[in-house]
Amino acid sequence: MQETLEEALATVLRAPVTLTVAGRTDAGVHARGQVASHAGEPIAVARLNALLPHDVAVLASHAAPEGFDARRDASSRTYRYRVVSRTARSPLDRRASLHWRRPLERQALHDCAGAAAGTHDFTAFTPTDTYHERFTRQVLRSEWREDGDVLEYWIEADTFMRSMVRTLVGTMLWVGSGRMEREAFERLLDGRPRVEAADTAPAHGLCLEAVGYD
Repeated sequence: MQETLEEALATVLRAPVTLTVAGRTDAGVHARGQVASHAGEPIAVARLNALLPHDVAVLASHAAPEGFDARRDASSRTYRYRVVSRTARSPLDRRASLHWRRPLERQALHDCAGAAAGTHDFTAFTPTDTYHERFTRQVLRSEWREDGDVLEYWIEADTFMRSMVRTLVGTMLWVGSGRMEREAFERLLDGRPRVEAADTAPAHGLCLEAVGYD
């Protein structure tokens, strides 16, 4: 997305543009509330969208205070992971939701989400081969929402590590499916090694929903 938008900006401004995005996302992850910053004046949204592919759209372009950086100035980010929990697949949701066929104990999911809130060492929820040097994160909100067969995990934190949300979801689904005890999940929040957590959930169920600024 970043490279595509930079190319559109360069075409409109007739000069190379370096874009800073608030949330880096893995390939296949969606973004509904991404924020980006660049040098120069605001640009007419219609001009940009005319140059962008159908799966990318700019909602607004505004002037920001001098020195504003979409990434460094962000105080929090909110992600949502969507799960369709039933035997039959959902063709309409297949590109933006994980289809989970196994029965789920939903209270176990809620318990895990509650345990993840607060400040913890999330070493178990990011790849071992990583550029991260600090593994403690402050989770401001962590909850599962239910709407029939659709389950959505919402999490807001100061910052995230690579694959952190997807690994949290994958591990919670193990607990909900009876493959891991809730107490084992809670121990993972004390900086246990990655090998003790579950598989990382697929990227297509995850979406960056919002970026917060003080």
